[in-house]
Amino acid sequence: MVSEFDFIKNIKAKYGLRGIGDDCAVLPKNADSDSVITADLLVEDVDFRLDWTSPELLGSRVLAVSLSDIAAMGAESIWAMLSLAVTDSVWNSDFLEKFYEGWFTLARRHNVELVGGDVSRTAGKIVFDSIVGGDVPRGKAVLRSGAQIGDSIFVTGPLGGAAGGLMMLESGIKYGTADPARQALITKQLRPVPRIEIGRQLREAGLANSMIDLSDGLSSDLRHICNASHVGARLYANDIPICPVLTKIGVANDQALSLALNGGEDFELLFTSKDAGISLPGQPDIYRIGEITANEGVIEVIGGEFEVLQPGGYRHF
Repeated sequence: MVSEFDFIKNIKAKYGLRGIGDDCAVLPKNADSDSVITADLLVEDVDFRLDWTSPELLGSRVLAVSLSDIAAMGAESIWAMLSLAVTDSVWNSDFLEKFYEGWFTLARRHNVELVGGDVSRTAGKIVFDSIVGGDVPRGKAVLRSGAQIGDSIFVTGPLGGAAGGLMMLESGIKYGTADPARQALITKQLRPVPRIEIGRQLREAGLANSMIDLSDGLSSDLRHICNASHVGARLYANDIPICPVLTKIGVANDQALSLALNGGEDFELLFTSKDAGISLPGQPDIYRIGEITANEGVIEVIGGEFEVLQPGGYRHF
C-alpha cells in the first residue's frame, strides 16, 4: 500500500510542485517578508474522539497543531481560517460555543485573528479544516532541507508524553478522572503546546539549519529532514529525553524509548544546528540527541547495540 508520504511525493514529482515539502508553504509577500501558510484536516475518530476530550480542549488542539507548523518555520502566526462540518445534534447543542472558547483562548495567546472559513453539515463524522498563516523575514524561513553533514540534532523537550497519554485514554482512563501523573500525560495528548517562541528565537539567532515539528514521531519526522536534505542521521538512545512521568507510572525503559521514538504528537521542535550545545533565554532545556551523517537515508540508533531506525509513528495510510 502506498503511504501518505509516498502519495505526496508522487504528486509533487508528477506535477512539478516545487512549493511542497515543508511544514508550511512559503510564498513571497514583499521586499521584507515571506508568508507561511499551513493546512490541517482533523476528522472525528481518526484524529480525535469526542468521548476522550471536551469541546474546549478540542478547540485548542485544532489550532495548536497548525500553530506548531508555523513554529517549525521560525515564523510568527498572524491569521487563521477555520472550516467545519458538524452533525445536527452538535449544531443544536452548546458544543461549538465551547469549542470556540478553547480556540480563541489559544488564538489570543499567540495574536491570531480569525479571518474566515466555512460551515457545513455532515451526516457522519465531524471534520475541522484549519488554515493558519504567518510571516517570516524574507528568505529566512527554516526549511527541512538545510541539514548539513556534521550538524548536531536537537529536540526542544522530553518526548513520549503525548503517546503515553494516548495509552491512558485507550485503556479507558478519562480526562479529569486520573491521578496527577496520568492526568499530566493525558493533558499532553489533548492540549498540545505549540513552540512558537522557541522556533522564532532559533530562527532569529541563526541557530537552526533545518527544523520540523514532532507530530508524526521522531523516527518519521527526522526521516523527513534526512530525505529533504539528502543526508543520514545518528541518534544516541541514552541522550533522547524521555518524559519523566512515563517512568513515574512504571512504564518500562524500552517501551518508554519506543514511545519517544515513534509515538508522535509531542509537538516539540526537532532541528539541526552547526552548534554543539544550545540554550535559549527564558526557555526550558534543549537536548542534543545525535548528529547528521553522510549515510544518506539511513538513521542509526546507538544504544546497547547498533540499530537502523525504521520510520514509525502514526500514518493515515
